[in-house]
Amino acid sequence: MTAPGETGRAPGETGRAPGETGRAPGPDKSDFAMLDEEPIFDGHVFSVRRVEVTDPDGEHFAREVVRHPGAVSVVALHDDGTVTLVRQHRVAVGTAVLEAPAGTCDNAGEDAVDTARRELAEEAGLVARHIEPLGTIFNSPGYTDQRTRLFLATGLDECQKSPAGIEERWLTVERVSLSHVEALVATGRLLDATTIVGLLLARSKWTPPVP
Repeated sequence: MTAPGETGRAPGETGRAPGETGRAPGPDKSDFAMLDEEPIFDGHVFSVRRVEVTDPDGEHFAREVVRHPGAVSVVALHDDGTVTLVRQHRVAVGTAVLEAPAGTCDNAGEDAVDTARRELAEEAGLVARHIEPLGTIFNSPGYTDQRTRLFLATGLDECQKSPAGIEERWLTVERVSLSHVEALVATGRLLDATTIVGLLLARSKWTPPVP
């Protein structure tokens, strides 16, 4: 039992969980109102829109937003704790990028799990007996509404690869260990943020085999 005025905490303790600030949350999305949206560009995969908005004080402003149908990314985890990744050329950054098999949700009516299975077979030449969701992330909410759903694929068997694009015809397949994720990031070998998140989430679910 604590005396009046005592908190029961040691000096310096805040009583908050790690990462909590104690500040009230910022404005809810409902405090910002979208007034208008006009097309700037319509491409095969994404579009660009100019969006007119008012802030909680009623001030008007505009942003260019990339509208995207969403994507999936698949962590293909083998029984030994290694993961199959692919390295393919990405025109935007002008180099080949090591990443998890992934793809855009651009087939109308296709379930995200089916998209994940298709991309896994097309890019990595693998089929999975089990696929489970790991989570969903915003890729870069400062300018695009793209969401990527992350999946964990286990019980893997090889199948025939079926590349669906020019870059995929030239990709290579690599296997890395889940225990090496931080080192791969620190050395610059692994730069794709979506893949990094997926690998870390997968590692939290993986139980090493008992020797």
